[in-house]
Amino acid sequence: MRQFQALALGLSILLGSGFPQDAALADEPVVIELYTSQGCSSCPPADALLRELSVRDDVIPLALHVDYWDYIGWEDTFGQAQFTRRQKGYARAAGKRMVYTPQMVIEGQDHLVGSKPQEVERLIRRHKANDSGIDLSVSREGDQLTIRASADRPRDKPLWVQLVRVRDSQPVEIRRGENAGKRIIYSNIVSEWMHLEPWDSRTPLTMRRSIKGDEGVVVIVQKPGFGPILAAARVR
Repeated sequence: MRQFQALALGLSILLGSGFPQDAALADEPVVIELYTSQGCSSCPPADALLRELSVRDDVIPLALHVDYWDYIGWEDTFGQAQFTRRQKGYARAAGKRMVYTPQMVIEGQDHLVGSKPQEVERLIRRHKANDSGIDLSVSREGDQLTIRASADRPRDKPLWVQLVRVRDSQPVEIRRGENAGKRIIYSNIVSEWMHLEPWDSRTPLTMRRSIKGDEGVVVIVQKPGFGPILAAARVR
């Protein structure tokens, strides 16, 4: 497997008073993945931006904490190697030779530094105007999760169906490393990312899974090979 060089991008911005909420909410929210680390000095503005996004209904913001900065003094308490692998998968798909934090990937397609609120808003609005032709719904009764999906036409390859577990928010006192002495509140923290059975999209999908715990659930349908995200739904 190709090795990628991990680079940090320094960026410091002042966050504004939030995003405009006058646009009608989309039926299918826009997925925003933030690749971040508690050991990255450039990440707190992006973490704060994701926290702003977490109150919106038209987006699904997801914080994926990577582990490649653990060596510089602070081991990320949410970091997982699988999130690093996912970020590298996006890099390979885009023909990039490096990964970095903070990085946002919007709808599996647009890659940008994760603390640019105006650019993030522009991309959200652009993706809300798109119709992928995939209808997705998720419901939960107790420990039973039901996933249903249908497509306006069959796709060339089976689609990825992914189940994501998400914690709402948690403060962390960082004692070492570049952010030593800071208390940062992290939001929409991904704790688990699972690939379920692929869906050929030729017939409607009905899938049931047993789940436990009170963490949020997000289901994502995506083109294989880290392609565009076609649909997403959540159960709070």
